[in-house]
Amino acid sequence: MAAEALREQAELVRRMKQDKAEPDMVAKEVAKLLEMKAELGGDEGKHKFVLKNPKGTRDYGPKQMAIRERVFNAIITCFKRHGAEVIDTPVFELKETLTGKYGEDSKLIYDLKDQGGELLSLRYDLTVPFARYLAMNKITNIKRYHIAKVYRRDNPAMTRGRYREFYQCDFDIAGQFDPMIPDAECLKIVHEILSDLQLGDFLIKVNDRRILDGMFAVCGVPDSKFRTICSSVDKLDKMPWEEVRSEMVGEKGLSPEAADRIGEYVQLHGGMDLIEQLLQDPKLSQNKMAKEGLEDMKLLFEYLTLFGITGKVSFDLSLARGLDYYTGVIYEAVLLQQQNNHGEESVGVGSVAGGGRYDGLVGMFDPKGRKVPCVGVSIGIERIFSILEQKLEASEEKIRTTETQVLVASAQKKLLEERLKLVSELWDAGIKAEVLYKKNPKLLNQLQYCEDTGIPLVAIVGEQELKDGVVKLRIVATREEVNIRRESLVEEIRRQTSQP
Repeated sequence: MAAEALREQAELVRRMKQDKAEPDMVAKEVAKLLEMKAELGGDEGKHKFVLKNPKGTRDYGPKQMAIRERVFNAIITCFKRHGAEVIDTPVFELKETLTGKYGEDSKLIYDLKDQGGELLSLRYDLTVPFARYLAMNKITNIKRYHIAKVYRRDNPAMTRGRYREFYQCDFDIAGQFDPMIPDAECLKIVHEILSDLQLGDFLIKVNDRRILDGMFAVCGVPDSKFRTICSSVDKLDKMPWEEVRSEMVGEKGLSPEAADRIGEYVQLHGGMDLIEQLLQDPKLSQNKMAKEGLEDMKLLFEYLTLFGITGKVSFDLSLARGLDYYTGVIYEAVLLQQQNNHGEESVGVGSVAGGGRYDGLVGMFDPKGRKVPCVGVSIGIERIFSILEQKLEASEEKIRTTETQVLVASAQKKLLEERLKLVSELWDAGIKAEVLYKKNPKLLNQLQYCEDTGIPLVAIVGEQELKDGVVKLRIVATREEVNIRRESLVEEIRRQTSQP
């Protein structure tokens, strides 16, 4: 009855709108319709509710989590190898903490609903919370890593690993040190991680905010337009120069002459030779900021040569990184994809790491404006997952989702108690073991379970074995079976699964 009345009311509203009835009358009937809908409540909504993930998010099943763990372990091992400590911060911050730190990207921050308390936002990255943590705790010297989820109201491209909720893996060095030594170590870390994960060929692009700002100044960009022009230059990896130029001139009001002068610089990339060439550049070398940046860049390349990684690093004047807080060296790692087999230049398939120096960020939070120089890198974990998932699917490699070393099985009935006793002994000895949750499982089913889940060993208990004080250990891959004394079983399982 009620549903029928609701349909009639909806039809009435539709006709009134069609007949262009008095707005007040329409509003009155719409209000009545909404009231009827609310009264009907849950039942109406039930049929329409679709079970799905929110836009820009995904679930991770056991297979994906196995890949994820593998990647996290490689990254954490590298961070620890370089002497980093670990911290954590809340998933939301005061809205004010995040405001004004991200330039044009600020519109992507998720604000939480005002519930009469503090105004809060979900964190956008891990760098600003880190700076807040340093200022709040008056820390002036730390090398830390932080792996956690961040949130951005971006337009997701999930196939390429762009999400609204995603992990970031950050490594940062805070403190007053001699120039470019920590910066060079951050680039070495990126090189180590990307090499270790075997994602394919990669290139680390490097630039410096001071070189960019100096370049803008000598090209005739007004001071007030530095940041906005910088964010246009940042799009050069996604858009051709002509489109970026028309955005600078058409949308951002830059003079065509200044845009053309920028164009001459931003298309340059190279190594030590380019740095030397720009240090001789009649215009750039006269700019104090650019000269400082170029001298530091030269020093950076000297250290990178000592680390043996310059083959994968390119000084690239088009690299801008859109975030407002960078003050010095900036870098971004991209994976390269061979275009074809005719030796053409490699093309980038998206950024997998990025970072830079941000000497002023901590000072923004400090009541006395005390600065703590910082440099760091963020590993783009989601993009890396996407690539590894696709690679593993293509290779059809079987991914184990558990680490179980042995299944405790029996070939005869009425041995549940003995299986439980043995599995408990193994657990207590630190062995990863399982048992099927059936009183009398068939041996074939138990062996099949090992095949399906990749468990390498089966410990079989039988009446004869119990009498003899042994356990039959079966190697699943070769189907070879051997009797092992019960007291030696733990040692033998460790040996077979080469676990110390």
